[in-house]
Amino acid sequence: MIGRECQKDNDLFFTCSLIEAISRKTKNRRSDVVDALGRASIEKIYNLADVYHSDNLNRVCEDFIEKAEIKDGTFDNVSAARYAIPSHWDMGKVYKRLILGIAREKEIPVVDALFEAYHSFVSEKIDDYNSSFYYDAPQNILNAFLDGKIR
Repeated sequence: MIGRECQKDNDLFFTCSLIEAISRKTKNRRSDVVDALGRASIEKIYNLADVYHSDNLNRVCEDFIEKAEIKDGTFDNVSAARYAIPSHWDMGKVYKRLILGIAREKEIPVVDALFEAYHSFVSEKIDDYNSSFYYDAPQNILNAFLDGKIR
């Protein structure tokens, strides 16, 4: 453990933040970026996050966009936002907490939980910056995922 959290939790935070940054840069849904990157690249990012984190984030984004041949989309939740826009780091933290909760509750590997989180209805709610859901309590977001509904 280094700092306030274990290294792998911080690696997941970076992985989620990178997914968010790529999604914003290419105007794609987060699930589409996860699918385009694929399991092998997601695992590589997660396993080498400490290396990628020390590099320029824009360059890392561009490298993965090019390698995965991610085309520009039309999903632009940043431009659609009427209020303050959370940073890609803020959203990385939201997704990290959700993914760790899913992995813990379902007793599955973190990368499997990542795919479940980004392909769930909760992801659509998190990515709506005009709602307050993304800054709801982490346990409430996890409960919504586990229950299949928002209370």
